Amino acid sequence: MNKATKIFFATLFAAVALAVGNVIAKQSLHTETAEPKPSQKMAETADTLSPRRLLVTHVVSPAAGDATVADFILLERAAYMLSYNPATRLPVWVAWHLTADHTDGAYKRDGLKFAEDEDVPEPRATNMDYVNSGYDRGHICPSGDNRWSREAQVQSFLYTNCCPQLRNLNTGDWRELEEKCRVWAQRYGDIYIVSGPLLLNKKHKTIGKNKIVVPEAFFKVVLCMRGKPKAIGFIYRNEPTNKKMTSYVNTVDDVERVTGLDFFAALPDDLERKVEATADLSDWE
Repeated sequence: MNKATKIFFATLFAAVALAVGNVIAKQSLHTETAEPKPSQKMAETADTLSPRRLLVTHVVSPAAGDATVADFILLERAAYMLSYNPATRLPVWVAWHLTADHTDGAYKRDGLKFAEDEDVPEPRATNMDYVNSGYDRGHICPSGDNRWSREAQVQSFLYTNCCPQLRNLNTGDWRELEEKCRVWAQRYGDIYIVSGPLLLNKKHKTIGKNKIVVPEAFFKVVLCMRGKPKAIGFIYRNEPTNKKMTSYVNTVDDVERVTGLDFFAALPDDLERKVEATADLSDWE
């Protein structure tokens, strides 16, 4: 997919999202067909919605930075989809479908190095931006979710899939959440994940010659369509911390309000409202 096509798709998704966000009332079409029961709807949703459709995240309001929604670049990789903001040199969001089969494999991170992503314009993140910066190269779609494929593992080390992240968080509480997601994928068979940086301040710290923005926090939302559909959200401050996972739990609705993003928009409206309004970590254990 060439750069023009990627920009076209990013613009298309953003335009659809903004249009949907401005709709005040929805029209319903009259039909003689009996309305399916809610339980039947859920079963049909799990069977008929493609993973790719569930992963598309709509940008309702622009992320921080000088770029507009139309400037965001949509990238499709072997394991994930990503929206990139060239103004911040960061992903807006990264989305992937994690299956039980993808939680392990022969392709580990040994010997792999982070690399520039030549699919995005300069200036962009490079190795030198992180050297002596005080920040780790924090994966958004983690290496541990990409052991199933050599291509997927290599692509997880592209800088477009990374953000400056404090080591205490990267190797501590954030890593625990990544590991927990793999446990859930194994338990339920598959889950859908969208994650990315949170830019909470008007002005942001940057690192390196290319001025890579340092996020103030990170989000992750998880959807499970197996059995009774459910979703849960998390927000982690980019600071030294050691807390219980329950401290970071938010509803998906809460994360949407903070990020300006619309997750899992392909779900039927009634189901989307239901799963995104509540979050209980005990439901996942």
